[in-house]
Amino acid sequence: MKFRHDDMPDQINKDGVRIQSRDCGELNVAHICFPAGADAKPLLEGLPDDLCQVPHWGMVLEGSINVEYADGTTEKVSEGEVYYWPPGHTVSVDETYRAIEFSPKVEMSELIEHLRGKMGA
Repeated sequence: MKFRHDDMPDQINKDGVRIQSRDCGELNVAHICFPAGADAKPLLEGLPDDLCQVPHWGMVLEGSINVEYADGTTEKVSEGEVYYWPPGHTVSVDETYRAIEFSPKVEMSELIEHLRGKMGA
């Protein structure tokens, strides 16, 4: 099975935040776009510890992203780098960011619903 990321349906497309995704077996494949200045912290409020509880594997296609983990450690993931984020993280960006990301489909679906509610999307 193959498909183009730009053919995936929008799950969220509001205020410059765009998440396109498609389920493939037990995984969700997503094309994630965040505008400069985006911060997930307010959107994650209400989740356990106010953090994303979904593990993600991916690759940054453009820009960079700041990740903060539950233990307070931080890292920046930049264009061309591959990442794994365990449950218990939040993200923010200083510049336009794009990535392809893989996550468990059930957990990702629940996260998308939470984000839609917070964004009014």
